[in-house]
Amino acid sequence: MPELPEVEIISRGLHTQLKDRVIASVQPLDAGCLSGTSRSFERKVLGRRVLGVHRRAKLVIVDLDADLHLAFHLKMTGKLLFAQPGEHGVDKHTRLGIHFADRTRLFFHDLRKFGYCRLLESADFENWNFYAELGPEPLQMSFQEFREVFQKRKGRIKALLLDQRRIAGIGNIYADESLHLAGIHPARSCCDIPDHQLQKLFDALQVVLKKAIDSGGSSFSDYVNSLGRPGAYQDFFQVYGRRGLECRCCESDLACEKVAGRSSVYCPCCQPIK
Repeated sequence: MPELPEVEIISRGLHTQLKDRVIASVQPLDAGCLSGTSRSFERKVLGRRVLGVHRRAKLVIVDLDADLHLAFHLKMTGKLLFAQPGEHGVDKHTRLGIHFADRTRLFFHDLRKFGYCRLLESADFENWNFYAELGPEPLQMSFQEFREVFQKRKGRIKALLLDQRRIAGIGNIYADESLHLAGIHPARSCCDIPDHQLQKLFDALQVVLKKAIDSGGSSFSDYVNSLGRPGAYQDFFQVYGRRGLECRCCESDLACEKVAGRSSVYCPCCQPIK
């Protein structure tokens, strides 16, 4: 699933590519990805101008005039691809096409069909439980806010990192990578982690997320940016996807266990449980 860095890269690209373009027609190839009927969706967005594109958690949000917003959740395999006039963009996994007046297009592809697009007014976000319950952004919060997320909680540290109601946008990749950099075992109880280690985790999260964004995100499965180009952060993975290989820091064999229902790769030497 695309996580914060990947969604940030897609949103930045689409902001540049879509800003000020006007929607001329809609191509709903799979109405199941829309909230509401395809006819209602098309009627509301036709003639609307794109004001900008931004990210919130793992959502790509396209702001339109008339106080309308398209909120895309890419889930496991979703892609948002921008196409110039003449470029082919439709395939068997295309769920939605948005055509602009200048003949450029935006296509929503999704192999697994878990992703979706919601058309919302600004006030609707408050009534959308998924959005209203999102936690703070990790790159915008202070250490004190970060500390309060974990302080006195008995849950395991990785489980809370993945909880979108606590912190928004972190997934399995960047939880594992940040915990390794901070030297914290993914199954450690939050209440057992002292402030100086929480500070290390906070700093590690900033470093890992920013480096991933600078590298264009991580591409080892389906993720590509809005122009169809892969990222490169997978070349810097220290633990994620490297079960049984040597730790790049101490050469111990990396281990794996389930935490919060997710496979968690870690170094038993660099990240002791106690």
